[in-house]
Amino acid sequence: MSLFGLRCLGAMRLVAGLAAPAAAAPLGLGQLMEALAASPHGTATFTEKKYISFLEQPVESSGTLRFVAPARLEKNTLKPTAESLVLDGAVLTLERGKRKQVLQLKDYPEIAGMIESIRATLAGDLRALEKVYRLSLQGTTARWTLVLEPLDPRVARMVTRIRMDGAQAEVRTVEIQQAVGDYSVMTIETMP
Repeated sequence: MSLFGLRCLGAMRLVAGLAAPAAAAPLGLGQLMEALAASPHGTATFTEKKYISFLEQPVESSGTLRFVAPARLEKNTLKPTAESLVLDGAVLTLERGKRKQVLQLKDYPEIAGMIESIRATLAGDLRALEKVYRLSLQGTTARWTLVLEPLDPRVARMVTRIRMDGAQAEVRTVEIQQAVGDYSVMTIETMP
């Protein structure tokens, strides 16, 4: 190998050596929220498994998710039964078959707290999250875990912990641990 080739190889190793620690540096909450806020909308598919204590097998569902910052979140379940959940601002609309329910979140603070965890995370709204949850973040940009524990006792009566795993500016899984011991795990795949 020529002297020029050796120098190039040495320079590439130096650059790689400098870049590797930066890529593995711990991710801060501010950094994560900025990255999430930079993606104001998105569409994804999901598969969710709900583990319920009195059932032998988890209940599995799948469908699509759509988020439009700052306040619209849609969950359209296609299997096993079609249903729609649309959160638009402070109004939650649930539809299943011919039944339709419209709820004002101010009347249901425990539900609002649980839903706000996902919406505020997708919007990168750190202030909104910190009003309702104690947050802890571990990992790097390449792979991170955000854990939310409710501050409000009303929310804590429903959910004890929400864990989100992701990479870059994408949430990949959402695990919700309910106070009664049941839990659900949603796996999310971003659509192009």
